[in-house]
Amino acid sequence: MSADSQGLRPTQRERTREQRGWYWYDWANSAYATTVVAVFLGPYLTSVARNAACGTTVTDDNPCPIDDPRLDLLGLSVAPGAFYSYALTVSILVQVLVLPVTGAIADRSMHKKEMLAGFAFLGSIATMSMYAVQGDRYLLGGVLYLLANVAFGASIVVYYSFLPQISTADERDAVSARGWALGYLGGGVLLLANLALYNARESIGLATADAVRISLLSAGIWWALFTLIPLARLRRHEPAGAARDPVPGSVLTAGFRQLRRTIADARAYPQTLAFLLAYLVYNDGIQSVIALASVYGVEELDLEQSTLISAILLVQFVAFLGALLLGRLAQRFGAKRVILASLVLWAATVGVAYFVQAGAAGQFFALAALIGLVLGGSQALSRSLFSQLIPRGKEAEYFGLYEISERGTSWLGALTFGLVFQLTGSYRSAIFSLVAFFLVGFVLLARVDIRRAVREAGNEQPARV
Repeated sequence: MSADSQGLRPTQRERTREQRGWYWYDWANSAYATTVVAVFLGPYLTSVARNAACGTTVTDDNPCPIDDPRLDLLGLSVAPGAFYSYALTVSILVQVLVLPVTGAIADRSMHKKEMLAGFAFLGSIATMSMYAVQGDRYLLGGVLYLLANVAFGASIVVYYSFLPQISTADERDAVSARGWALGYLGGGVLLLANLALYNARESIGLATADAVRISLLSAGIWWALFTLIPLARLRRHEPAGAARDPVPGSVLTAGFRQLRRTIADARAYPQTLAFLLAYLVYNDGIQSVIALASVYGVEELDLEQSTLISAILLVQFVAFLGALLLGRLAQRFGAKRVILASLVLWAATVGVAYFVQAGAAGQFFALAALIGLVLGGSQALSRSLFSQLIPRGKEAEYFGLYEISERGTSWLGALTFGLVFQLTGSYRSAIFSLVAFFLVGFVLLARVDIRRAVREAGNEQPARV
């Protein structure tokens, strides 16, 4: 029986042990985010979809025999180049339905470890199964991606819900930051190994597709293997506070009822909601760029997978440094101003991507460095700024809403990218369309009165906002 289930406060030693175990799930799941989502799956699934549409394996020596190949997907005519972005959109829409229920159950359950294990292993098994995606099996790839992405998002909700239980208020920032940093490192380490494999594929007799499939398999194995560490160290915790209060209805509707209750309460804090709306818009752009940059690099810029992997590695390490740099700037100029400046850089970077020449690896690396510079900082400062706009005693509810919005509503960017490509046949136009999310997000954030929002929430005014 755990200390908190007996009504005893966990000792510092117990908390430290759990925290050190908790960090490792960031290390574990980041392999999926980098190797699968950011680099390999998008271009590879697009090539598999093109094989299906063309009726043959398309290579440089064997071009598609059809001028305008199309997929017949549920009676719809879909361009193979848009299939991945549509699959991404569907997976995120499913998360909108799944994550609220997941959060409600996790908050009220003593079996969160089992939930974390279930979602993590479901996602890792789906990822390992991507090894079977080859030839024209694009539908198998789409279904496995749907399962893996939904399981990934649900596991993150459960994972984050441990944070208040394994750390005191004074420890929380440091604990969260260490996990975030370890995640960047873990994702980078496996990606570096996969880069070495991909670059050596010809010398060891591997086809390009086989090297990609092995990399996808390795991400699933990595995810499952390192998940064992947090599962061994995390304890069972009794639900606390509002989580003990029953929410009317069955467990399947409890999450949506709680979400509606939180939104109704949030109407008393209009500036907090205004910030959340701005975040929804510009974060949608951020997540879309992360997910679709590799597709753009391969399909439009004709870059090698090794170049894309190297660029993602660059992003990983620059993002860590960028978060520290933007954090320092926020101390001097205020978080809102720094986020606004980062959105200008995001818009400029995506806009410049339209003009990058095909095969220009150096230009692509420069864009990757700019993305890394603003990626870690814009996300970290958004989270810290939002924490100042939450009424006291309701942190879990509001951060639950924040997390659902971050993981579950970033679909308009992917949909916009797919639709623009479908209509124009141009990846350049598709990537340029994402500039709108940063511009609109900038305007919405600029209109938020942060000091008023802090005052409405009853919190202490920061020196700079």
